[in-house]
Amino acid sequence: MSNSETYRFINADSALGEAAFRPYLPISLNYQNSSVTVSGLLDTGATINVLPYSIGIQLGYTWETQTTALNLTGNLAQYEACAIVVDGKIGKFDPVKLVFAWTRNNEVPLILGQVNFFMEFNVCFYRSQLYFEVSPKTTN
Repeated sequence: MSNSETYRFINADSALGEAAFRPYLPISLNYQNSSVTVSGLLDTGATINVLPYSIGIQLGYTWETQTTALNLTGNLAQYEACAIVVDGKIGKFDPVKLVFAWTRNNEVPLILGQVNFFMEFNVCFYRSQLYFEVSPKTTN
């Protein structure tokens, strides 16, 4: 990919050997005057981006003032969630607006899913070689 950055898969559990490698992407999240740099799990099977509760608090969000409730599914169905918009910056690329389901769960990783991470970035996985490439979407 032209205008791309390359990242290595991260070993999430050394006891599992090769099976434990995951595509975690370093990302800076910004809201108003707060910034947090975290690693987000790239999940092509996730419909939406998911933000753990503690990261939302670090960014300065207040749960009680949120007005757009969401219903999560799967393992997160039991947790409350609401929609928030955060500026996300990856490497050298321009920041983009990312919509997250901010959940009251702190055990979930930050998940980058179809809406709207994969709508803003192209990703090419080379799993057997333990790396992936990310580039911003192209506009014609």
